[in-house]
Amino acid sequence: MIRLDRKVAVITGGAHGHGAAATRLFSEAGAKVVVADLDRSEGEAVAMRTGARFAYLDVTSADNWQQVVDLTVDEFARIDVLYNSAGVIAWHTMTETPLDVWERIIAVNQTGPFLGMRAVAPVMKRQRSGSIINTSSVGGLGGSSPCYAYGATKWALRGMTRGAAQELGPFNVRVNAILPGTIRSRMIEGMDLAAMTERIPLGRVGDPEDVAKLALWLASDESSYASGADFLLDGAARA
Repeated sequence: MIRLDRKVAVITGGAHGHGAAATRLFSEAGAKVVVADLDRSEGEAVAMRTGARFAYLDVTSADNWQQVVDLTVDEFARIDVLYNSAGVIAWHTMTETPLDVWERIIAVNQTGPFLGMRAVAPVMKRQRSGSIINTSSVGGLGGSSPCYAYGATKWALRGMTRGAAQELGPFNVRVNAILPGTIRSRMIEGMDLAAMTERIPLGRVGDPEDVAKLALWLASDESSYASGADFLLDGAARA
């Protein structure tokens, strides 16, 4: 069984979806988890159910990121895992995307992980160990016309992941990206899941736990030689 005993993890977007699922799995595997989210009500509820610690986080704020890092280090003395799970989507093509929507998607999906990686890097470098997990998407592998800004950020995050892995590798800090396909979440509420399922060879839409299980492996020492990699999780839809 994969264990995270004595590891300390910060999970953004931990109040919902695969962030909440990862909080539960990481906690069950022995980690001390900080649930970092804008949604205080749901974040505190997840923390209470799992024995985690809640911290308010606006991922677009560098100051807020530093507060979460300082809180975590003050309480647990280290940070072993950063799971950048938070993200937003907007269903607009390129020509239909308003500038304010574009800027918001960039801020959350691209600037947020950048700020998070930058904030935890000094701690992990000092420890000479750590695992950073970024949430990209299958939208970062192919054209994403219906959600243009979202797809652009997920392409960018793959490059950010590899660049960070190259910089932090000498300090034994690993950086990887998970690329989920169609996952049951708030992002696809109201969409035709039956039609989506027809395009997935495994015959089902993914669950948040599917993503969280891969994140658990990447957080653990079982994946100690994996870094700078894209991990596709889409039921063979792109095979």
